[in-house]
Amino acid sequence: MKGTIIVCGHGPGISDAVARRFGREGYKVALVARTAERLQASVKSLADAKVEAKAFPCDLADPASVRRMVGEVKASMGPVTAIHYNAYGGGGGDLVTAKPEELAAVFGVSVQGLVAAVQAALPDLEANKGAVLVTGGGLSAYDPAVDAIATNWGAMGLAIGKAAQHKTTGLLHAKLAPKGVYVGEVVVLAAVKGTPFDQGNATLEAGTIADKFWELHQGRSVATVSLG
Repeated sequence: MKGTIIVCGHGPGISDAVARRFGREGYKVALVARTAERLQASVKSLADAKVEAKAFPCDLADPASVRRMVGEVKASMGPVTAIHYNAYGGGGGDLVTAKPEELAAVFGVSVQGLVAAVQAALPDLEANKGAVLVTGGGLSAYDPAVDAIATNWGAMGLAIGKAAQHKTTGLLHAKLAPKGVYVGEVVVLAAVKGTPFDQGNATLEAGTIADKFWELHQGRSVATVSLG
């Protein structure tokens, strides 16, 4: 049974390409983001591509909202057999001047939302040998050059959020593998065409990343791969 994939943090680029890739393979697609109008437009676009999709507006930084959303997806679209977690928080860009409270939102989206989604869908994931697929970022790397880039870009909060998410993904991989649930991550090391990070010099195609996620999903062994 293909079942349903929940695409958390849907927008143009990687998440939309994943929705289309899994939709072509027979998955129903639950699109999740904060803006209902954009989600509905994406549902129509996917329907034009013969992909069955529905919109589920949700604040992914709020675990209660995430749990509610997963319940709504299950009731409307059936068992959850995959999650693509593409959401990230970008607050706390300058750790010297930003309010420390901004980091709560960063971790809320990057870690709490991911854990809440996995926990809420876990019975379905275990029953169907499902998968959790996470979009990682190169700013998560422990490297002085990367730290300098994050500092210069005003993306320090994003960097630590992605670092925490990377660790969370590894821990979930280790914990859930014995239960037959695959957890894996594609770490994106370059700008992706058609996304807000594309300043005209992006080198990665969203479809290439979606294909890599499908490859991980099929192989179900490697916890992390990098592209860029």
